[in-house]
Order: sequence, then structure tokens, then C-alpha cells
Amino acid sequence: MIRNPHKRRPYRYRVRSLIATRRIKPEILYITEFEAKTALKAKGYKVRQIKKIRLLRHQVCISYWNEQGGVCSGFFSYRIFNCWHRAIEELICGCLTLRTWQTFNWIMQSEFNYYPYPGEISISLNHQLQRRLSELQTNIIQSEISHPEVIKI
Repeated sequence: MIRNPHKRRPYRYRVRSLIATRRIKPEILYITEFEAKTALKAKGYKVRQIKKIRLLRHQVCISYWNEQGGVCSGFFSYRIFNCWHRAIEELICGCLTLRTWQTFNWIMQSEFNYYPYPGEISISLNHQLQRRLSELQTNIIQSEISHPEVIKI
């Protein structure tokens, strides 16, 4: 049997996360023990004290003591921590043009579709994105009103 060397693979959607696009660099995020403890408790883990936090490329490794005194560890997504949400809010505020906002909005929509965000956090981030869009649109309208002699191409 002869194999066809030119067999084409079907197109597969490539997810572009905030880390893959280098918008957020996990090595500069700082997760405090208090923040890690509250995030794990919100996820349903019974945490008494945090032992160690290791920041990896796409996830966080946290070792902790549970309420029975045993040592547990697990890998958690950055998306459950407040420092991640603050970094996204800074990126939203950093969109200075409509084009950068559109690119960032596309990335965020794929993030929401592919990665699990808590409901209220995804809603608040969507509201911030829409608020930033309206700010950019009003800035464009105001600049057109104040400079009518500019020729549009």
C-alpha cells in the first residue's frame, strides 16, 4: 500500500490566548498567599495555609495544607486570580485606537469561548470592553467635529 505524502490536514482553529499572544506575561504576575487562599476557597478547596506558589508558563502550581493537616498540591489556571483580572483591565484601558480594541476584543472573545471564566467576571470584563469601545467611538466623533477639514481616505 502506497501512502499519499501530499495528504492535506483539515483546518483546525488555533486558539490565541492572552499568554500565547504575549499580551500578559505570567512571569511578571504576583500572586500573594492571601489571594491564592481566597481563590482556592472560592473554587471549593478547604485550605488552611499556603505552603508554596510556583508560577509556570500557563498555570500556577500551589502546594497547601488542607484542614486535616495534609499537604495537597494542584495546578490552577491564572484566570481564577484577581491579578489576572487586573492585568486584563489594564490591557483594556491600554487600547488607544479602534484597531487595537478590535484585535483585543477578538482575543478576549476566543478566551471566553475556550477558557472557563467565572460568570460575573466574564460579564464585568465584557462591560469594560463595551465601555472602552464607546469611549473610543466618542473620541473619534469629537475629533471629527473639532477637525472637519481633515480629508478621509
